[in-house]
Formats: sequence, structure tokens, C-alpha cells
Amino acid sequence: MSDATPEPVLLVEDIGPVRRLTMNRPQALNALDHDLTEAISAAIGAAGTDDAVSVVILRGAGRAFCSGYDLTEDADEGELDARGWQESLAAGTAKMLEILDCPKPVIASVQSYCLAGGTDLMLACDLAVVADDAKFGYVDIRFGSGVVSMLLPWVVGVRKAKELLFTGEDRIAADEALRIGLVNRVVPRDELDGATLALAEEIAKNESFVVQMTKRALNRAWDVAGFRAALAANTELDVIIETTNLPTRDEFRRITAADGLKAAIAWRDAKFRGEG
Repeated sequence: MSDATPEPVLLVEDIGPVRRLTMNRPQALNALDHDLTEAISAAIGAAGTDDAVSVVILRGAGRAFCSGYDLTEDADEGELDARGWQESLAAGTAKMLEILDCPKPVIASVQSYCLAGGTDLMLACDLAVVADDAKFGYVDIRFGSGVVSMLLPWVVGVRKAKELLFTGEDRIAADEALRIGLVNRVVPRDELDGATLALAEEIAKNESFVVQMTKRALNRAWDVAGFRAALAANTELDVIIETTNLPTRDEFRRITAADGLKAAIAWRDAKFRGEG
């Protein structure tokens, strides 16, 4: 029996006034399970109240930033009723809002896959520096599910958000993401950590209190426009999606439970290509 202590799902380090959080589930492409979500929540809360921290960076260990919510964990939870879905979806959005509401600016540092819930996570951050191999988008509609946190239209506008969500496009390249305003900067993969840290340090040179108040003012502009009410409405509508009998989604979940997530994704992709 091994006495090795499991690695934490979130690594925390301070680089001067910058706190860097590294999601540490590389074998699962940093998919958001309960433990990782709670760890991010706790770390964001701690950074927000630590006077020594001016800026937060959120990144992913391994070859991808975040592949989305952990669908294997979702399958293990079994079928949920409307109340269960309401609680689950509302909790997911609340965790994203904790990042948005953190007093300190949060910068996403993104490489490779940043999909579905991973895109939500990136959008909840204030800024995003991404590698040139990054890919974004929401595939949810292709297997009969809705978007957990409807942040996308508030960043890229409703027209573009409709195109991306209606098609289920999940391979938006970094340059296109920059063009539509989804991200702030694109850099070569091997320069990602340095470029993100440089931006964080540039922000940290300013008076932290003023930066925090400016973030609050910018967030309030969304609130005045109905941001939080829109997110709550999305949760209500998503509950309807998840509790409606949809053959495609039910089959996806059945295959996930029986044969694993890879088999379910292969089935979904074949169906979308017209092969199944």
C-alpha cells in the first residue's frame, strides 16, 4: 500500500503581489469536478481578502487549461429531478460569480482546450491571455444540454454568442477568439506564463484599492444592465432543458454510464457528422 500523499487539485504560489493558482488535474484536462471547483472557490476567497495580493492568475497544469465540467462525475451522480438540477446549475453559476466578484483582478492563462465550463471559467475572469494553440467554445447543444453560466453574450455580444451556441462550435481558434473580443492577448505557447505574469505585474504596479474600485464599477455596469437577472433566467431555462426527455442527451448519458465518456463523445461526434 502506497503512503504517497495525493497531489492537491489546486496549486497556490505567490510571485510578489501576484497569486498564481494552477488547476492540477492534468490527467483529466483539468475538468471541473467538485473538489477542484471548491478549491478554486476557497483560493479566490482567500486571495480577495489578502492585502498582500494585488492580482490573481488562474491557469491549468499539463496540456490544457480546462476541458469543461467533469461529465464522468455528473454521470456518477445519476438522474436528477428539477430541484436537483436547479441546485446544481445555480451552484455552478454562483462559483463563477465568485471569480467575477473577487475584489482583485483575475487573469486566465489559457493553453489548448478551454471548452464549455472551461470557457465559462475563462469568461468569469477579468482578462485572458492565451496561447496560440488555444481552442474555445461550447459543444453542449450537440448532446442536448444547455450552457451552465450564460456569460458569453456579455463579452462578445448577443449576435456572435447565438452563432457559437446554436452551432455548438468548440474549436474557436485563438486568433478568432481575439478578433471577436473573447480574449485579450494571444502569444506563442512557450511565452504564455511569462506574458501572463508580465500583465499581472503591470496591473500590480498601480494602487490596489483604485484597481479594485475600478473593477467594481465595471462589474456594476453589467449589473445595471440586468446581468445577474439574465444569469438567473438562464438557470431556470436550463433546468427545463435538462429535465425534458431528449433522446440525444439521454443516449449520451446512457453511453457515458455504460462505456465511459470517451465512447459517448465518439458517438456524439459520429452522430454530428451524420455517421450514426
